[in-house]
Amino acid sequence: MAESTPARLFAQAEKRGDVPAYYEKDNGSWRPTTWRAYADQVRQAARALITLGIEPGDRVCILGFNRPEWVVFDVGARAAGAAPAGIYITSSPAEVQYILEHSEAPIILLEDEGQWEKVLEELPNLPKLKHVVMMRGVAPIDHELVMSWEEFLAKGDETPAEKVDEQVEALDPDGMATLIYTSGTTGPPKAVMLSNRNLTWTTDEAARIGKVSAEDCSVSYLPLSHIAEQLFTIHGPACLGYTIYYAESIPALPDNLKEVRPTIVFGVPRIWEKMHAKISDKLDSATGVKAKLAGWAVGVGKEAMAVKHRGGTPSGWLGFKYGLANKLIFSKVKDAIGFDRARLCVTAAAPISPSVIEFFTGLDISIQEVYGQSEDTGPATFNRMDNTKIGTVGTKFRGTEIKIADDQEILLKGPHVFLGYFKDDAATAETLIDGWLHTGDCGEVDEDGFLRITGRKKEIIVTSGGKNITPANIEKKINDHPLVSQSVVIGDARKFLSAILTLEPDKKAEWCKENGVDEATAHEDPKLIAVIQAHVDEVVNPSFARVEHVRKFAVLPREFSIEDEELTPTMKIKRRIVNRNWADTIEGIYA
Repeated sequence: MAESTPARLFAQAEKRGDVPAYYEKDNGSWRPTTWRAYADQVRQAARALITLGIEPGDRVCILGFNRPEWVVFDVGARAAGAAPAGIYITSSPAEVQYILEHSEAPIILLEDEGQWEKVLEELPNLPKLKHVVMMRGVAPIDHELVMSWEEFLAKGDETPAEKVDEQVEALDPDGMATLIYTSGTTGPPKAVMLSNRNLTWTTDEAARIGKVSAEDCSVSYLPLSHIAEQLFTIHGPACLGYTIYYAESIPALPDNLKEVRPTIVFGVPRIWEKMHAKISDKLDSATGVKAKLAGWAVGVGKEAMAVKHRGGTPSGWLGFKYGLANKLIFSKVKDAIGFDRARLCVTAAAPISPSVIEFFTGLDISIQEVYGQSEDTGPATFNRMDNTKIGTVGTKFRGTEIKIADDQEILLKGPHVFLGYFKDDAATAETLIDGWLHTGDCGEVDEDGFLRITGRKKEIIVTSGGKNITPANIEKKINDHPLVSQSVVIGDARKFLSAILTLEPDKKAEWCKENGVDEATAHEDPKLIAVIQAHVDEVVNPSFARVEHVRKFAVLPREFSIEDEELTPTMKIKRRIVNRNWADTIEGIYA
C-alpha cells in the first residue's frame, strides 16, 4: 500500500466514491461530503499551493479549530510535497510568530479575524510570510497578503492536475511529511519531524489493534495541531475509510456526540474526568430503589468488564446479570451521552487516574489507556479491549522494542520513531541515540509486557534530604477526591513534600450550597480544608512511603488554565509556569 496519506486518500476516493467521507454542521443539519469530493478538494488545494510557489520540502502553517479546510489544506500541502505544521488556537501572537518564523512557512491558513489579528500584530517580525488564506465564512479582509478560501482554491486552476499526481508519486516514504510542534511543557516548542512511513505504519498498526474499519465514525474536536487528533481525523480515515464528523465547538461537543453516536471516541484525561463528574453526580442523586439498582449494575459492570479485559465473555449467572444490567442501566446511560455505539474509547496525552477508568467499566464502557508522544508518532503502547490492565498503558506495538534504562527512562525503537527535531541537531542527538528514542518518561514493564508509567525524568523531585520522588502517582491519588480537579506536588530542594490543588467548579458549587459557604472564599474555608486534609491523611499518604507523604497543602482560588499558560492545549500541566504563577503561595506553605 502507498506509503503516504495523500496516496491513501486518493485510493479511498477511487474505492468509495459517493460514500460520505466527512460531515459538518450546516444550518442545524449534518451535511456530508463524499470521498470523491474530498479528494477533489485536496487536489485543488495542492494545485493552489503549487501555483503560489510551494515546492517540495517547504513548510506551511495552519491555525484554527477543527474544520474541513484544516484537513484539506494539510493533506493538500503533503500532496504538493510540503510539510504542514499546526499551531494551537490558544497560542499568543508571539507563539504564532515563533512557529511561523522557525518553520519558515511562506503561507498560513487562518480560521477567523481573531487569528488574523495575532499574525497582523507580528507581521513586522515575519519577513518570510507571503500569503495568508482565510477559512470559509470570514468577512473580507483588506490586506495585500490575505485571500479568501475561494480565492485560494481558484489559484489551483493555474497548475495542471497531473502535477499533483506526479508529486504524490514522487513522495519519499522516509521523507519529512509534517512538523508537530511540542506543547512546550519544559520550554520553547520543538518541531518533531515525522515521515510518511511513520504516519502510515503507525496508523495501520493502531487500526489493527483497535479493529478499526470503514464502518466506524468519529467526532473531531481535540486540537489538530496534536499528533493524536491528526491520527484520528486525518490519517485514520485516509488509511481505513471511516467517516469524520467535525464538532461545532467544544461547548457543543456533548450535543454533537448525542447526534452522531460515534463508534470511536478519543479524549484526553480532562475530558473523561469531566464526563465522570457529571455522570457520577446523576447517579449519586438517585434515591431508593433506583439508587440500589444503579449500585448493583455498577458492580456487575465492573465484574463483567474484568472478564472482557482478559479476553473472555460474561457467561452463566454473570452473563444473565450483565444482560439485565445492560437493559436496565447501561443502555440508558450510554444513550443519554451518545455512547450507545461506542466500541473503541481511548485516553492519551496525559496521565489518568485508574479510578476514572474503573468508574466507566461499571457502566460497561471500557476506556483504553494509550501511551506515546509526538516523537513516536502518537501511540507506542496500547491497552487492547481483550488484553487490558487498568493502571498500565498497555503493551508495545508489534515490530517495536521497549527498553528500560538504568535510570528507569523508557527507551523506544521501531518504525514509529521520528526523524529528529527540525533545525535542532543538538536536541536530536540527545533524544535519538543509536536508533533508540529516549522518551524522558520513567516506567517499568511487568512480566506480561504491560508498561506502567512512574513519572517524568525532568519532573522528579529531589528533596533537600536527597530523596528522589516521582510526583505523578501522588497527584493522581490527590485528584481522586471528587472536590479536587488538579494538583501539583512540590518539594524540590525542600525538607518535605507539599501540594497546591484546585477545585472542580461544579463540585465546589454543590459543596458550598450544602455547607452554606461563599464560593469566592471556599478555598480558604476551614470545613473544606478539613475535608481535603482527611483525604490526604486517610487515602493519599497511606499509599506511599513516609518520605513521599504530603505534609501540607494549599487550595487555590481557581483552576489552572491555558490562558494563564499553566496548561498546554491538551491539558497537560506546565509545572514551571505553575511554580512561577503561584510562587507566593508555595513560599507561604514552607514559611
